Amino acid sequence: MALTVYTTTWCGPCKRLKSQLSREGISYNEIDIESDPDAATFVMSVNNGNQVVPTVVVDSPTGRVVRTNPSVIEVKRILAGASV
Repeated sequence: MALTVYTTTWCGPCKRLKSQLSREGISYNEIDIESDPDAATFVMSVNNGNQVVPTVVVDSPTGRVVRTNPSVIEVKRILAGASV
C-alpha cells in the first residue's frame, strides 16, 4: 500500500502526524501543496474546495482511501485494511 501525506511546511497538525508516523515506523510520501499546484488542486477536490492539510491518501489494490486530518491510529487502521 502507498501512503501519501499532503502537507505544508508550517502546518502544526501535519508535523504532529508525520512525527507519529515516523515513530510508528510507517513510511510515507510527503507532498507540499504550496510547491505543487496539482497537489493543491487535488486536496481542494477532496475537501470541498478548501486546502485542508494534512490530507492523507492510501492507495491499495482494493481502492483508494482519503482522510483529512486523521489520527495516526486511524491511518494504522486504514493500512491494516480495517474499515474506519
